[in-house]
Amino acid sequence: MSENEPQQNVHTVGFMMVDKFSMIAFSACIEPLRLANYVSGHKLFAWRLYSKDGLPVEASNGICLPADGAYADVGPMPDVVVCGGIDVRHGTTRELIARLRRLSLYGTSIGAVCTGTYVLAKAGLLDGYRCTIHWEAQEALIEEFPDLDITDELYEVDRNRFTCAGGTAAIDMMLARIAAKAGPAIAALVTDNLIHHRQREGDEHQRMQLRTRLGIVNPKVLQVVELMEANVETPLSCAELAAKAKLSSRQLERLFRKYFDEKPTRFYLRIRLNQARRLLLQTSMPILKIGIACGFVTASHFSKSYSDLFSRTPTEERSGLRQKREQAGKGAPAMSRPEAAIPSPRASAAAK
Repeated sequence: MSENEPQQNVHTVGFMMVDKFSMIAFSACIEPLRLANYVSGHKLFAWRLYSKDGLPVEASNGICLPADGAYADVGPMPDVVVCGGIDVRHGTTRELIARLRRLSLYGTSIGAVCTGTYVLAKAGLLDGYRCTIHWEAQEALIEEFPDLDITDELYEVDRNRFTCAGGTAAIDMMLARIAAKAGPAIAALVTDNLIHHRQREGDEHQRMQLRTRLGIVNPKVLQVVELMEANVETPLSCAELAAKAKLSSRQLERLFRKYFDEKPTRFYLRIRLNQARRLLLQTSMPILKIGIACGFVTASHFSKSYSDLFSRTPTEERSGLRQKREQAGKGAPAMSRPEAAIPSPRASAAAK
């Protein structure tokens, strides 16, 4: 959209791109705006892209996008969206925070997708507002900003703040904003063009149901896994888990052997260690505090358990030694999907 085109009745959205931003979240934001112009036959929306220095900015997938200006160039406009992604803390510069605070004084509606919510929280722009963030980064945000009203919904619109989980949830959030600005008929046409089938409401949960994630329907197993997920900091014993599910300890063992080919204690440990890994990578919490938050009493037990699963210590994880070892050809990823909070059914024997 050219800066010189008439802007009367055009709703302009500025995208502030953080280094290593999520391409899918960005695309899911901007494509509904383009399609709104297309289906209406009018220029209803315009957009501009900004990077920290006005130079092309690289997404987490390695693709670079040109920028229309630097953060300091962003002036008053109806909406601004912070696009976050991998390692958002390193991209949260003083210039970005200062410009967002200034824009809030202008009355700009400020939003975020994916981990961009962290930037808004760091700038103090979510105090007193409901917000959401990608489920994988949620615990880290709660740890660092315990007073925020953080939900696990697809997206949240609270007055002049709007945040979303990222991924395809950004489509639904932008459809809601298109409906508010251009009417529900235009939003419906955009939804149809996207082959999106339906516009999801903001209060729908981000994650798939547990039975879908695990690929099983046994209610007792699902109940036990839910208990495990809900009790990471203070783990329950196998006897307590079995009692709450109205099973014997032996029945519990048999069920986990049948569905996951491992003991419930090992399954539970993997859940806690994956949570620890997210906190290591996404927060600046001390390693000992992370261990305690994930149910480990001693630093040595935490370090050994972590090393057994991921083939590196928590200290190595945080310092990036894993990447250096891989670049030198001395190591390989310990897990193909380390971000997964729950191990797949029939986990390989090698992971035991």
